[in-house]
Amino acid sequence: MSIKIVFAGGGTGGHIYPGLAVADELKKIAEKNNLKIRIYWFGNSSGMDRTLVEKSGSADRFCAIPSGKLRRYFSIKNFFDVFKIIAGIAVSFFRLLFIRPAVVFSKGGFVSVPPCFAARILRIPVFTHECDFTPGLATKINSRFASKILVSYPETVKFLPKNKQSIAVVTGNPVRPVFYEADAQKGRKFLFEGKNADLKKPVLLVLGGSLGAHQLNELVVENLAWLTEHFNVVHQCGSKDANFVPAQTDSYFPYPFIYEQMPDVIACADVILSRAGANTVWESAVEKKPSVLIPLCGNGTRGDQVDNANFFKERGAAFVLKGKDCMSKVLIEVLVIILIAGSYLILYSAVRVSAISDQRIAEIRSRETFDKEKQLNTNQSSISGGMAMANKEKKIEGRLGYNSENGRYGLLVSDLWEHIGFHCGECLE
Repeated sequence: MSIKIVFAGGGTGGHIYPGLAVADELKKIAEKNNLKIRIYWFGNSSGMDRTLVEKSGSADRFCAIPSGKLRRYFSIKNFFDVFKIIAGIAVSFFRLLFIRPAVVFSKGGFVSVPPCFAARILRIPVFTHECDFTPGLATKINSRFASKILVSYPETVKFLPKNKQSIAVVTGNPVRPVFYEADAQKGRKFLFEGKNADLKKPVLLVLGGSLGAHQLNELVVENLAWLTEHFNVVHQCGSKDANFVPAQTDSYFPYPFIYEQMPDVIACADVILSRAGANTVWESAVEKKPSVLIPLCGNGTRGDQVDNANFFKERGAAFVLKGKDCMSKVLIEVLVIILIAGSYLILYSAVRVSAISDQRIAEIRSRETFDKEKQLNTNQSSISGGMAMANKEKKIEGRLGYNSENGRYGLLVSDLWEHIGFHCGECLE
């Protein structure tokens, strides 16, 4: 019998990649303990969700569900999307009824709400994780159905409803293990092999998120002559702006989206210019890269990227451009500072980012092991309707994190695994 787990999340890579990291680690834990685990991913029936999940190989099956977007502003689309949400709940209900998972794990995004609502109806436990300082709208809704709310920062707990703060656990933000094993040489080979690039120039990596960021792309295009004079500019522009940015040159390398090569590409970068989504800033932190952050601001956002950016700015690991500072003149001034300081600033930023990492580990106190007794039924040569049990203690280790011993979000994985151990059928006590 397989342990079945449903992951729900999508809309952007930020709601998918952390969940894939958790899924990968749960599979490793199950394999170490001679258990079978099956991962189902509930994602949007349109958009990039299916592509990202299926390319990763982390989930055994992708289940597309309809879902409307949860907007914070007036739009006629809100009226029609109500029906999409209702349809998503209905589809999720019958899929969950058929799968009967041990738990539903939500990584946020509007598509996660219907599965969590349906899970509550079916009395399937729900875990939900929030990457940012302040809970998103999907997390606020899902928290009503959750057995446990997992957050990245202690500060986030106070933003939750008072009656839900007792079930909140500070776990940190999941970063895929491949970022700890990234190879800068592989990144350079991917970017520059067969191209007439000046490899003596530093690499400026521009990241606008999985969907792109038009404001950021405009800023790059406006200053492209200066940028390419001083940097090899690697620009992930997003699929929506693929036709907006100029063609490749000897110093400018645009990509709609970088998939599995991203860890190596970040590793070979000298400076990162990006939005301030939780996953982008922490993936950069893992690879100890100085950043120039341009957080998403305005009426269409709750300000989570501003909070993320300020966290790194206050610790000396990033420059932040927002509001009136988000202009060509200020961007060039900041990059000139980095060019003049050179390796000294990069080294300083790396030390500061490393200190942030160590601070988060100390705050989280990630669990390294989870002890669980398993009973072996010697009268059965095969187990039907359950898992084999052993009369010995077994340590279940969560390896994820800023180093392989403590685990960056081992607490997240071990809490989830502990819950699975108590809720995956009659075979576990």
